[in-house]
Amino acid sequence: MYKKGKSRIVAVIPAYNEENTIENTINALKKISLVDDIVVVDDGSSDNTWNIINEMNIQAIRLNENHGKGYAIKEALKKIDFNYLVLVDGDLGETSSEIEKLIYPVIENVVDVSIAKFPQPKKKGGFGFVKKLARYGVYKYTGTKINTSLSGQRVYNKKVIDNMCYIPDRFGVEVAMTVETLRMGYTVGEIDVNMSHRETGRSIRDFTHRGKQFLDIFVTLIKLKFKG
Repeated sequence: MYKKGKSRIVAVIPAYNEENTIENTINALKKISLVDDIVVVDDGSSDNTWNIINEMNIQAIRLNENHGKGYAIKEALKKIDFNYLVLVDGDLGETSSEIEKLIYPVIENVVDVSIAKFPQPKKKGGFGFVKKLARYGVYKYTGTKINTSLSGQRVYNKKVIDNMCYIPDRFGVEVAMTVETLRMGYTVGEIDVNMSHRETGRSIRDFTHRGKQFLDIFVTLIKLKFKG
């Protein structure tokens, strides 16, 4: 049972080149009274991200080079003491306050893990191959249909994290953590939120990003096959 002052809720933000949004993201999280600490991991940013977070009265961790989202999360886990882990992307801006909707179901023991379900995107992005691969992989390995397997906005009960054996370094992190959670028999809730973040389109840069994401998830799913 959650008791304020005895159970620690810590928010972790892995950030890479988020100078335009990270300050608003952090400030919105600070307004959530349930959150005890905010930890931001600068994953080798080449912009002004580090200078911004280093002046914001939160715990800031700096990595000298870009290792990947999963790696950044694992670095934070080495340095924090928590009962509930809140994962937040750095590009949410003011809408990061919506993460509060995910916290309650976990601290009230309704579910072990909650995942944010975003509204439909305003503009058309790619062709959905990455999302389809992620959903297929989660269903194949767990028999559970999860529509939010790529969502990085999550809240975990500590027991889930403590028993997790595989957290990949890069883009496959959400899929792997979802599969691991369900394989261990923990419960997952998908929560509707009014969050918004940076959307990708159909530029060469966007397709290159999605290609890397697809490959990382594909490799992650192969590794999960032998870890089941």
